[in-house]
Amino acid sequence: MDGHGAAVNGGEKSLHGTMGSPSIVDCAFYGPDGRRPGTVPLEEAGDLARAGGGFVWIGVREPDHSDLAAVAEEFQLPALAVEDAVKAHQRPKLEVYGDVVFAVVKPVSYVAYSELAVSEIALFIGPGFVVTVRHGPTDLLGRVRRRVDSVEEAMPAWPESILYEVLDAVVDEYEVVVETLSTDSDDLESLVFGGDGLDHAPAIYQLKRDAAQIRRAVVPLGGPLRRLAEGDVEGMSDGTSRHFFRDVFDHHLRAAEALEACDRMLSDMLQADLARASVRQADIALRQNEDMRKISAWAAIAVVPTAIGGIYGMNFEHMPELGWRYSYLVVLAVMVTGCLLLFFQLRKRGWL
Repeated sequence: MDGHGAAVNGGEKSLHGTMGSPSIVDCAFYGPDGRRPGTVPLEEAGDLARAGGGFVWIGVREPDHSDLAAVAEEFQLPALAVEDAVKAHQRPKLEVYGDVVFAVVKPVSYVAYSELAVSEIALFIGPGFVVTVRHGPTDLLGRVRRRVDSVEEAMPAWPESILYEVLDAVVDEYEVVVETLSTDSDDLESLVFGGDGLDHAPAIYQLKRDAAQIRRAVVPLGGPLRRLAEGDVEGMSDGTSRHFFRDVFDHHLRAAEALEACDRMLSDMLQADLARASVRQADIALRQNEDMRKISAWAAIAVVPTAIGGIYGMNFEHMPELGWRYSYLVVLAVMVTGCLLLFFQLRKRGWL
């Protein structure tokens, strides 16, 4: 169940009949005193939004075109933005369609076994309404709604407050993910330069892939946040909201800079690991050459007695040395002398 409906008694199942679509998981009205108890039928949400005094927040999860059609018609959502929200796979961005602001953000988090999960949230911010469309496993919108629902003091009754809450939560997740990536990189760095002789390139490459995925979510969001912080978005409040967005932008800059530093460190680490691997391979080749030279040297020494023994092993009948009394001792002496001469010569040249 999506976190959107966590604060609604009865859960998602009760919303199907009320909202008319299983992808709409919550629809609530928020005024100066917070959330009005219960849910709002979709056919009444537009009237409440236009009446003023608060805003309607509709949460949609992984809809298709038919699921989002009723919401788009009720609030006159721009067709191009609706198509982007349904298809997903968008870059983080912020666009203005008349009095409707359309934003796309990509929450990032680590799940089991350090697997990186990238989700996508599209937000429509308009006069008196907020529509959020979620794709992926993130529970960020549920956490934001629970926090907004639990506010005891009066909250600002402007829709961009939800945009701020979502952006703030997304950027906070960026900081946590980048910190985790930095910690993993530091641990891997100690292994790379610890001299354990293992190949760490696959682990470094995996971290660089994670860094690339995080960058695709973090970096494009900088432009929209700058525009919000500078009040350069038509339809956004100029006062307190700009101060809030400026704080989110500062946190985003910090996360982006930390991510860039981590990625540079991983690149340097990969180069260092490859260089160390080359050195290790060169050392192995050198040791193999030394071993081959020693083997060749001993083989050369063994050739002398082998050759002499082979000659005398041919069993020819007429060999003058066979009738000589000291021929056996002389042959042995020749073998030993030849072997010793070769041994000292090869050792002098460093082969032994």
